[in-house]
Amino acid sequence: MRGSIVSLRRVFSIMLTIWMSCFLGHIRKPSSCLRLLFRSQLHLRPGFTLSILNSSMSNRQDEGLSAFARRMHASGTNLEQHTPNSIFSRIPGSEIPQHKIKHSAKVTVVGVGNVGMACAQTMLSAGLLNELALVDVLEDRLQGELLDLQHSAAFLPRVKIVADTDYGVSADSDICIVTAGARQREGESRIDLLDRNVNLFKKIIPELVRHSPDTILLIVSNPVDILAYVSWKLSGLPPNRVIGSGTNLDSSRLRSLLADKFEVSALNVHGYIIGEHGDNSVPLWSSLSVANVPVLNFHDKKGVQYNKETLEEFHKAVVKSAYEVIRLKGYTSWAIGFSVASIVKSLLRDQMHVHPVSVLANSFYGIDYDVFLSLPAQLGSAGVLGIANLPITEDEAQRLQNSAKILRGMLDKSKMQ
Repeated sequence: MRGSIVSLRRVFSIMLTIWMSCFLGHIRKPSSCLRLLFRSQLHLRPGFTLSILNSSMSNRQDEGLSAFARRMHASGTNLEQHTPNSIFSRIPGSEIPQHKIKHSAKVTVVGVGNVGMACAQTMLSAGLLNELALVDVLEDRLQGELLDLQHSAAFLPRVKIVADTDYGVSADSDICIVTAGARQREGESRIDLLDRNVNLFKKIIPELVRHSPDTILLIVSNPVDILAYVSWKLSGLPPNRVIGSGTNLDSSRLRSLLADKFEVSALNVHGYIIGEHGDNSVPLWSSLSVANVPVLNFHDKKGVQYNKETLEEFHKAVVKSAYEVIRLKGYTSWAIGFSVASIVKSLLRDQMHVHPVSVLANSFYGIDYDVFLSLPAQLGSAGVLGIANLPITEDEAQRLQNSAKILRGMLDKSKMQ
């Protein structure tokens, strides 16, 4: 009797496995398989059920890899030439101690304009902070924002909020976020803001580092790539502890547009925009995917093929989006606030998430001089833990290097020289 029960269990397990494989599309005629199994009188070795399922999954993975390879071949990408030896590489000169999660966190925001307060509000709402310090030269505006936030104490986790025009209030900050700077005017490019902000940073950065020598600097003010480089030079900090918000928001905008197009959550759209945060940013079409399906050379329901030319329209929409928001409401704030909060969360909680942020790019992707621009960076409590070695195409690498040259040219003309 016991032997019969065991046999029945095995039969049921085998039948279930066959029907699962049928559902996945790897066995087209399950009835034939069942007849074959019964004729063999169930002379099966232990582990047969698992071997069928493993074989089924392996076939599916092989088919998926073959489809990906075909698409990459169609786009002119040589995968073998671009296969990295490691997933991440550290920025030369980085100082990275043992990872640690911060159980109490203090963050300083310099500049209580629309962007600065959007950053403060999103971080508070996410429960990321134990203490928030606000610094600005406009004392009345500063005290007004302080009171407004303090009045929301009943609706937020317990947080100490302080504000002052003196940088002493920022002492011992884990992260210092700089949003101060001249407001971008309608039609004004981010590069045009450079000279008006460099002198301001010469006053801000040394004070922050003097009061918080172990801090991570997170630069948000535009032009963010130039000012991140300026902050690195002025601070004397190792490069892994100076970060610009970069194209983290640009990439989010791209994912949002593609999510609407393909009717899927933006969480299931994977891809990056790298390079300069602005007109010369570089979309990485070769690695863009929706639900792990490569988008390049994909045909939608209407038969439209998504090649580099058609996808470039999405990139143009991303570049124009910030200018459109500025035209309509005079400034951008909420999207960059949420973007900054996501970066801060990865840093404070040592999440090791990958964000396309502005970092020192020397020695990456053919760039052999000091310049800050956005690359996919792994972030943790020590700052930038490493740069992802993405297999990008020659065209994408060339565009990235051109973006770097433009930024380096602006630096050579700036007041930093």
